[in-house]
Amino acid sequence: MRGLMMDVPLMISSILEHARRFFGDQEIVSRSVEGPIHRYTYRDLAARTAQLAHALRALGVEPGDRVATLAWNTYRHVELYYAVAGIGSVCHTVNPRLHPGQIAYIVNHADDGYVFADLTFVPLLEALAPQLPRVRGYVILTGETTMPQTTLPDAMCYETLIGAQPTTIDWPVFDEHTACGLCYTSGTTGDPKGALYSHRSTVLHAMTAGIAEAARRTESTGCMMPIVPMFHVNAWGYPYVALMMGAKLVLAGSAHDGASLYELIETERVQNAAGVPTVWQGLLDFMTANGKELSSLRSMRVGGSAAPRAMIQAFEDRGIEVIHGWGMTETSPVCTNGSVARKHRDVPNRMDYQTRAGRCLYGVQMRVVDEEGQVVPDDGVSQGELHVRGPWVASAYFENETATQAQFTGDGWFKTGDIISLDADGYLTIHDRSKDLIKSGGEWISSIDLENAAVGHPEIVEAAAIAIPHPRWSERPLLVAVRRPGSTVDAAEILAYLQDKIAKLWLPDDVVFIDEMPHTATGKISKKTLRERYAAGVLSG
Repeated sequence: MRGLMMDVPLMISSILEHARRFFGDQEIVSRSVEGPIHRYTYRDLAARTAQLAHALRALGVEPGDRVATLAWNTYRHVELYYAVAGIGSVCHTVNPRLHPGQIAYIVNHADDGYVFADLTFVPLLEALAPQLPRVRGYVILTGETTMPQTTLPDAMCYETLIGAQPTTIDWPVFDEHTACGLCYTSGTTGDPKGALYSHRSTVLHAMTAGIAEAARRTESTGCMMPIVPMFHVNAWGYPYVALMMGAKLVLAGSAHDGASLYELIETERVQNAAGVPTVWQGLLDFMTANGKELSSLRSMRVGGSAAPRAMIQAFEDRGIEVIHGWGMTETSPVCTNGSVARKHRDVPNRMDYQTRAGRCLYGVQMRVVDEEGQVVPDDGVSQGELHVRGPWVASAYFENETATQAQFTGDGWFKTGDIISLDADGYLTIHDRSKDLIKSGGEWISSIDLENAAVGHPEIVEAAAIAIPHPRWSERPLLVAVRRPGSTVDAAEILAYLQDKIAKLWLPDDVVFIDEMPHTATGKISKKTLRERYAAGVLSG
């Protein structure tokens, strides 16, 4: 039986596009062959790589053709890595330290059509050119002012070659098993032998190498504790990740109360834990009431729903980083990581980034679609429904064609039902579930933002905002809240507290206090239960 998951090809170009979109201002710094230090951003890399891809096509380079490089570690070589593979051709990296005879053998055996070379290797190629009859041209990796005089036939200047080309491109998508790179062995026993890499193998290798780098820092001391249950979406993958990284795995069983979690975290020296906000609130309440501090915990992952700003700040004040993530059962589930980008870690409004739902992980593609079906810009303001696709996103529901037709688009995206916005740095802000939005007088009210404002009050433990029928406004928000033990705070005090924290339209018409909030089996507040409980209520005013 095959699983019902999307089959999205792993493309090397998708790595570049991910970096451009979500880490666009990150730097690449090179010591150039010409001498000076060169620096530019991933956004610049993407633009120049597009120019190179167009230039390669203009030269007649076809999918499957081999393009050789004799080059050091520089930004231009990185551009070649992505552009050649991105158009479906094969980037053949040649080791210039091999014997000249072996280099000639490799270039001929690979049937390289073009050779891109740094200035350092121009003399070497001039000597070898007569032995390379099938090479159609040579490109020197330099600018016009440093372009050397050379006897190489059909020699071109790299910067001149790409300079007039467009800076954007629609990268083709093809079989992920397509060859992308070629590297020959050193030939210590006979002629060099070529290893032909695929897009799939290269992307998966890069992902695994990234995990290995993380494991280097966690293998000896790392300790993970998934409090999120193993009966729900793979405990967010922790049972697999911990083993892959060599980290200690601590499991809490059924005891999720603050005292039990505190004891286990301290005893086992847990450094990284994961759970829903209600679990963390219980732990925080226990620590506050008993004057306790956590000596080992350094980070906690939060998912299922947004953690209140006040709770995040309380843990941050204790030196514990709160990392939001977003995902769903249909997405395996993790699609975002909420670690704050380096450039935002020391800014005054750092908490604004900390409270968002993270940034898209590589491998997941996201688009935000408005009510007219148009994709909205990543400007942090425009809102719409989040659609996702990727190799760990479901492609259909098991034996449920009706649900499949409703939830999946004709062009292969999963409709999440979350109303979100994305900013230019890739931070995802969840404004609401489409079914939880409150529409009052034609205006949308975010239940999540209203709830987060309410739990900022020191006397409120949990809060949920739901829509209640209204004769004039169609719907108005009702705030359902749980007080802290012993508190006597009333509705008037909560409404007064919210006055300057939310738009006037969003102010609830009433606040109802209950002793215990209903929760789902995974720890989320059950708004369905609350809507059923208060369905008959019609607010006045």
